[in-house]
Amino acid sequence: MLHGKSILLIIGGGIAAFKSLELIRRLREEGMRVVPVLTKAAEKFVTPLSVSALSAEKVYRDLFDLTDEAEMGHIELSRAADLIVVAPATADLLGKMAAGLANDLASTLLLATDKSVLVAPSMNVRMWEHAATQRNVETLKSDGILFVGPDEGAMACGEFGLGRLSETPDIIGAIRAALTDGPLKDKQILVTSGPTHEPIDPVRYIANRSSGAQGTAIASALRDLGAEVIFVTGPADTPPPLGVHVIKVETAREMKEAVDAAMPVDAAVFAAAVADWRMAMPATSKIKKKNGALPELSFAENPDILAGVSQSKKNRPKLVVGFAAETDNVIENATSKLARKGCDWIVANDVRPETGIMGGSENAVTLISNGSADVWPRMGKTEVARKLAERIAKELTKP
Repeated sequence: MLHGKSILLIIGGGIAAFKSLELIRRLREEGMRVVPVLTKAAEKFVTPLSVSALSAEKVYRDLFDLTDEAEMGHIELSRAADLIVVAPATADLLGKMAAGLANDLASTLLLATDKSVLVAPSMNVRMWEHAATQRNVETLKSDGILFVGPDEGAMACGEFGLGRLSETPDIIGAIRAALTDGPLKDKQILVTSGPTHEPIDPVRYIANRSSGAQGTAIASALRDLGAEVIFVTGPADTPPPLGVHVIKVETAREMKEAVDAAMPVDAAVFAAAVADWRMAMPATSKIKKKNGALPELSFAENPDILAGVSQSKKNRPKLVVGFAAETDNVIENATSKLARKGCDWIVANDVRPETGIMGGSENAVTLISNGSADVWPRMGKTEVARKLAERIAKELTKP
């Protein structure tokens, strides 16, 4: 958990420095203390006042501030936090770190610390690809410096490529991984969640009542045990959790593409309620109502994502967990699904309307594996997620 942890956040002087304000806000929402350090260049992009207001902390800026040296010297400041985060980390800062320079407060703190350092690079694509930058990156990685990003995308300068600062949830996920020493540390787990929307025409779609609450809770629980979580979600009502890598999709085919691209992983949990069918040929304009005539809808079968991963001879996860939302013969149908799909476990639940489970805050599940059925009492979806995450951790850490 991040609550109560302390981060020393060094903000470098790049255009992406404005994103540090959102990072501070989100980290404080997680219960963390954020002590900010601004480089001289960073002050051109964000003001000390805005950084101080969001962090509720004094902003450190000058190596030779005698008051700061009396109250908290740079040595103490560099070692008081649980983790040092550099975001954005400019090419200049990476170069100073790799060369061991210490000519301002930020570089001196980085050289004097005995704590782990996580950097989130941000720069022009040509600067990132330059041989000097890549040499510096390799040097820093060999020194044990942790990296998150950079991402690929459009740049403020108008160019496109690698160099964008990673999104805030991804940086938080990297912070969580750096600070967490749980049983799933160094494990990568895929979680699918929410419904899929299959278009009929530009304004109508086929969907189901899934809120995404259970999948979100599972992703959070796995994250809290130290896993790096890839969260592939359809258009769910429940917002995705912080500290995981979120991939948003709409349709079943988009979800399959995202799942395939995420492989290989150590485990995969398929909690999404994927539509079994889609329109064979969605209308390109709104289907108009005609008196006395019903529209002819032709359906096609969607790809079976769970079976595809479970039966894959390449990159199959060590553990594959499926879900079975049933309205009749729950155990019998779920057991049949386990055998048919080829997964390791099935989490079965009764989603008849009178149960209030589909879209509700509670769940009552049966974990089916290898011919056994473990019936769990009805409990909150957060508790279900924690119990399932603990089972997954036990399975993945078997000697």
